[in-house]
Amino acid sequence: MFVSGTGVVVLALGLVACAAAATEPAPPPRAGKLSIGWAVADITPPEPVALCGQFNTRISKRVNDPLSATALAIEAKDANGVLDQAVIISADVVAFRRRDLEQIRALVKPRVPDLDPAKILMGATHTHTAPVLVDAREEGYHPHDIMCTFVYRVPEKGVMQPRDYVELFCSRIADAVVEAWKGRKPGGVSWSLAYAVVGHNRRAHYSNGRSAMYGATDRPDFDTFESTHDPGVELLFTWDAEGKLTGVVVNLACTSQEVEGEGNVSADFWHDARLELRKKHGEGLFVLPQCSAAGDMSPHLLFRKQAEATLRKRKGNLTPRQEIGKRIERAVADGLELAKADIRSELPFIHKTQMIPLPVRKVTKQEYDAAKRAYEDFEAKGVDKLDGPSYIRWRLSKNIAARFEIQEEQNVYQTEIHTLRLGDIAMATNPFELYIDYGLRMKARSPAEQTFVVQVACDSLAYLPTERGVAGGHYSAEIMSNIIGPEGGRLLVERTIEALKAMWK
Repeated sequence: MFVSGTGVVVLALGLVACAAAATEPAPPPRAGKLSIGWAVADITPPEPVALCGQFNTRISKRVNDPLSATALAIEAKDANGVLDQAVIISADVVAFRRRDLEQIRALVKPRVPDLDPAKILMGATHTHTAPVLVDAREEGYHPHDIMCTFVYRVPEKGVMQPRDYVELFCSRIADAVVEAWKGRKPGGVSWSLAYAVVGHNRRAHYSNGRSAMYGATDRPDFDTFESTHDPGVELLFTWDAEGKLTGVVVNLACTSQEVEGEGNVSADFWHDARLELRKKHGEGLFVLPQCSAAGDMSPHLLFRKQAEATLRKRKGNLTPRQEIGKRIERAVADGLELAKADIRSELPFIHKTQMIPLPVRKVTKQEYDAAKRAYEDFEAKGVDKLDGPSYIRWRLSKNIAARFEIQEEQNVYQTEIHTLRLGDIAMATNPFELYIDYGLRMKARSPAEQTFVVQVACDSLAYLPTERGVAGGHYSAEIMSNIIGPEGGRLLVERTIEALKAMWK
């Protein structure tokens, strides 16, 4: 390309100007004044229910402690209007489907037209002692809707049916969203980091290269645990205009399943944590639990069991739940001491939601053949005669075969994720029981000072294992436990980091 002498000067000046512009810092994001609202809904079933989370059908004998859904409404405005808004919900259930969240959004929309229903996001604490939300008689489910295969035979008499509980669940949570939104008042937020050892990696790894969920650690071939854990507790505090503490978001890398096999309705250790926190900070304190990436984590100990039992006995015969509740309370207390000196009522607030296509984990021909043999064997025995675990495995096997038959044409799953910036902190959701490695990658690469990763949010897509997990095998890493595999996990991390970085440009 030919350039005249005069043109060279002009071009050079232009390049200098571009270089200067490139080195200048980006203008700070718009800051808005916050308004904050809270509400809590009682989602405890009024009748006996089938409990979700195990392979056998359990009908609840009693309510051990109540189930809650807590909603936090946040909106920021400046002189030009609304910057952004969010309603963040946490529910004491094992999981829910996107259609349940869509029903809540539809119920809310006509009652609070100034709230964008797409800005409502919800996560589960993943307690295994809460009601089943999917009816075994529901037909026409998609093979990628794994929640519809992991269902139970619920007696038709004397037990609240899943479809009826879903109506209660959605209706009461919608009421809480409306109450929180309408109750917004000027306030502020602060954040902090603390530590509490609650979650432990639950996949024992052996010298032969294989892993096992809750595998024995006293075997001679026990090598190590498949991955690590994350004791960090991300904390977000809210305050009213007078500087009084109103609520706390507690983000912890552990599912709420200390008493997962029991036959009673329970919020598990989050009930104990709420009791401890309200004892310390007042009965009116709102507590919103969030489960960070913890697909391969749980509160169960795989070693040091006797030492832990002795520890609790010396503390006054505490139950494991009570011990965890006290650890969470101490972490919140540590974080609060540092956070109450830095309350911000005006700051940048950005909330983005997107659907990202993640590649489905492909069923191999070998897996297909094994699944087909399995469900045909079950059917030969008579589906009506199958016990609870066999019935679930029949449906899972049939589902794997159905996935194999459509996977070339339907090879991606549109996955809803939310990313938020609130001042210097970030929040990022995903619908998986996400192996902890993915959460650590997000936190390590995020531009935020702290990043609240929230799993089992806005949908339920089962476990998302790492390559190391798939190689190790066993429950949670095998094909029946996954819709999305490691390829999709890597892509989820990249898209999440891209969205967060865009908020900090």
